[in-house]
Amino acid sequence: MKIIRAIKYLFLILVAIALVILALANRDPVTLTVLPQELALWSGVDYAIELPLFVVILGGVVTGLLVGFVWEWLREHRHRAEARTNRREAQKLEREVEALKGRRDPNRDEILALVEDTGTAR
Repeated sequence: MKIIRAIKYLFLILVAIALVILALANRDPVTLTVLPQELALWSGVDYAIELPLFVVILGGVVTGLLVGFVWEWLREHRHRAEARTNRREAQKLEREVEALKGRRDPNRDEILALVEDTGTAR
């Protein structure tokens, strides 16, 4: 277990080092605009911001991860709802079994009780 934890921390350290190297190599500023220049002139919205390139790269990665997580959460909604329904049904059946166990006679043999109950059901 400790080896797995050590490997996990080593991996995280390597990822952090890679991100720092990426940031140091891409410090030059870039201009991000909301709309293309022609559309900005036509609409009157000409918003632009200047950021270091590594911020743009990491922001894109984080945005992609968030969109992916939300997409998967929405896609799996049906499975979570079905599991919730199955869990409630299982709890209801467990309560019913416990109630039936509580009604049986402790001096009566279970096998004979099943046979007798089957005979009277016909």
